Amino acid sequence: MARRQNRLLKKIKKFNLSTFFVKKGRLQVGRVLVVVFILLLVIGKVSDLTNRNYFNSNANVNNLPMNQLTREQFIQRIAPEAQDIQTQTGIRSSISIAQAALESDWGKSTLAYKYNNFFGVKATGSMHSVNLTTSEFEDGKWVEVKAPFRVYDSWQASMEDHADLLIHGTSDNPKRYAKVISGVNVEEAAQALVDGGYATDPGYAKKIMNLINEYQLKQYDK
Repeated sequence: MARRQNRLLKKIKKFNLSTFFVKKGRLQVGRVLVVVFILLLVIGKVSDLTNRNYFNSNANVNNLPMNQLTREQFIQRIAPEAQDIQTQTGIRSSISIAQAALESDWGKSTLAYKYNNFFGVKATGSMHSVNLTTSEFEDGKWVEVKAPFRVYDSWQASMEDHADLLIHGTSDNPKRYAKVISGVNVEEAAQALVDGGYATDPGYAKKIMNLINEYQLKQYDK
């Protein structure tokens, strides 16, 4: 056994790549083709494994509960829905994604993971709702108040209702959020949320823009 190993080592040491492909000044075409074939097989296997891991990763993300996703996975999960909404309504995907992340704490808030409300949309009248404590900025300070919030069957329904709110506004002001859609850029759209009274937080537009810039969400507006 030891002799065989020694002979193998000697052969490896004597191996010369140039003489393997060229012998007596002639290119060994057969050997070249065999090596190329082996390399193509290896590349194909690696590519196949990479694709399988990619699709398995996507499948896992789609099966995980929203409150167990990383921030990057959260974006990956809702971006296609946001882009569909943009195609149908003109609401920028970056605005929808950033608002969902901010309002739901990346899908981890009680309102989001228990009641599928990802945008902090309040309930009125006979709407299916739940009363929860929330923070509001009033008279220059933050206060905690109880408020009724919409309950949805799915996070997709929440996104659709959010889009409907931005398009049709409120009963007292149908044009309340019109500039969120008509704004010439995403900065104007973010400020229009504050101007329309979507949130009482005076820093709301800045927080939305910080998320859009940090996670490069404008790429989804294309």
